[in-house]
Amino acid sequence: MTSVPGVDHPVEQTEAEVTLTGRGISVSSRVEVVHDGFIAVRPSTGEFVEQVVVRVGDPVEVFWRAEDTQRVVPADVTEVEQGAVVRWRMRMTGPAETSQRRKAVRGRIAVPVEGQHGSIRLKGTTLDLSEAGLRAEFEGLGAPPEAGAKLTLTIHLEDAAVRTRAEVVRTQARGARWIISISFVDIPEKEQDRVRRRVFQALREERARRADDSPPGLRG
Repeated sequence: MTSVPGVDHPVEQTEAEVTLTGRGISVSSRVEVVHDGFIAVRPSTGEFVEQVVVRVGDPVEVFWRAEDTQRVVPADVTEVEQGAVVRWRMRMTGPAETSQRRKAVRGRIAVPVEGQHGSIRLKGTTLDLSEAGLRAEFEGLGAPPEAGAKLTLTIHLEDAAVRTRAEVVRTQARGARWIISISFVDIPEKEQDRVRRRVFQALREERARRADDSPPGLRG
């Protein structure tokens, strides 16, 4: 059986998103190794400090960006390595296919963001951003908003502000700082397009930085 990188599985040393089936949690990851039906990734689990994100046996879906589409493959977690470096090893349990749902691409972007939650005004900075939502660090004041809380958001991109209704997905309090994951609600399509363009700009810049940092003999 042939296995085509980018088609049957994500390409090594690229970004993929691991979604925990049925739990509404998606984690950006770096694909380290793909071999013999297994995928090993280094997840970005900073927002889940002191939480167990996955366990051996958990079913997941691995999403990645192909040349002109989004691909997904089902898998089961077979090994979780903790410590200074976190790694997850997963066994693919079925064939990859084109994702039937629109999966927003996320980029690591730091821009100012403001949220209105009742009488509370939140101010912070985004940690990552997609056309579907964001994760941001806010200055804590009073009780943090719980999952399901409604917000009005203003995201200050470089060219202009994006305003949308939103909903809190989860909140993690770290002393006087809150890490909040937020999904957009009925964001206008033109605003989605602006966010999407900014995300792809960030991804291009990140790829360029990685190319600059790689050893001369490995540069294409």
